[in-house]
Amino acid sequence: MSPDLSLSSAQEAFRKKMLNPFNFRLFTLTQVPAGFIAGMKLVDLSASFCKTSIPFNFLTKNPFHSIYFAVQSMAAELSTAAIALLAVQGIRPSVALIIVNLEAEFHKKATGKTYFICENGAEIFEAVQRTIQTGQATTVRAKTIGKMEDGTIVSTFYFTWSFKQRKR
Repeated sequence: MSPDLSLSSAQEAFRKKMLNPFNFRLFTLTQVPAGFIAGMKLVDLSASFCKTSIPFNFLTKNPFHSIYFAVQSMAAELSTAAIALLAVQGIRPSVALIIVNLEAEFHKKATGKTYFICENGAEIFEAVQRTIQTGQATTVRAKTIGKMEDGTIVSTFYFTWSFKQRKR
């Protein structure tokens, strides 16, 4: 899968909907209320990568004057989940997805707005296609790196996603 992968019409409609700030805020309000309260944002989304952000403010900080690890986890997950959700849009038979593992490394204190970038889109789309072709559950380990605006790496997360074809 190349970065210039063309999306289906259902996938492109989902991508545009998620990138619309109003629609994304509505999505977080109804589906991930903690993300709504924290101010989580979807900055960019394509078949190859996703970029999310989380602010450093009163609602996201911990007693150590940095972004709370659970808040980082939420924004990090979104950077992998948005690609996974994009990959399964309009797929027939439909494919269910769920996180089966999470690993995290914290390198520095996140003391400012933090961005999470996942560049495993090709692997995620390939896993969905394998699931459809074989009818078997497939997993993929997606990596996302958290950086502050000055480029300082604050954390690295690994989310293992499982994709399974739904019964017809």
